[in-house]
Amino acid sequence: MAERRTGLALLAAALLAAAPAWAGPPYVTDDPEPTRTGGWENYALVSGVNTPGETAGVAGAELNYGAAENLQLSALLPLAFDSTHSLRAGTGDVQLSAKYRFLHPPEGSWLPDAAVFPALTLPTAPRRLDTGHASVFLPIWLEKDVGKWSTFGGGGYDINPGRGQRDYGLVGWAVTRALSKRLNLGVELYHQTPQTIGGPAFTNLGFGAIYQLTKHWAVMASGGPGLQHSAHVNDSAFYASLQFTN
Repeated sequence: MAERRTGLALLAAALLAAAPAWAGPPYVTDDPEPTRTGGWENYALVSGVNTPGETAGVAGAELNYGAAENLQLSALLPLAFDSTHSLRAGTGDVQLSAKYRFLHPPEGSWLPDAAVFPALTLPTAPRRLDTGHASVFLPIWLEKDVGKWSTFGGGGYDINPGRGQRDYGLVGWAVTRALSKRLNLGVELYHQTPQTIGGPAFTNLGFGAIYQLTKHWAVMASGGPGLQHSAHVNDSAFYASLQFTN
């Protein structure tokens, strides 16, 4: 059971690692658009995976800074938690990442925007919630906007060392639509291969919403059922955050 709780917490953290305002969060599938140069885009968030009788995930802060044109620097500062008969929590794995948009075609081009977004996850969580090893996620994300519609996606490969662990892949795609200046709705489908030896894969259909409260503040949430069923896992995923931009 301890290994199961650890696996759920790691899965939730991995899905969260895979994260302006109308793309990326609240979706696992990310977009190539960096935070504007000199600007901040920060989130107070909670994200996790639920299976009958058990919930595990992370809560904390994600900080994004537009360090230069087409370059975003990010840090995730989480607390990890799992809950069965009682709640257990501790320091989560700190993640440092950098998004670089290497393709930004002019308006009217058929080419999509494209970016790399490598992320280094540091083993800062206690061993009961972690593998004790650093990992590296190497994704490529694409995006194309057409009027009020936006479609984005891609995927990457995670180098995930440690006893019982294995490298894994994550792919996903999302479609969103702006219904008004304040409200945006979307849907995504993503798949993650097993991240532990003998562990399950995870496929999820998620639905998301973003509501712009003011010029600088927005609330966002997403969630949906797992589509893969096995003797080991029948999970759903969730995400909620309060966003601040300047």
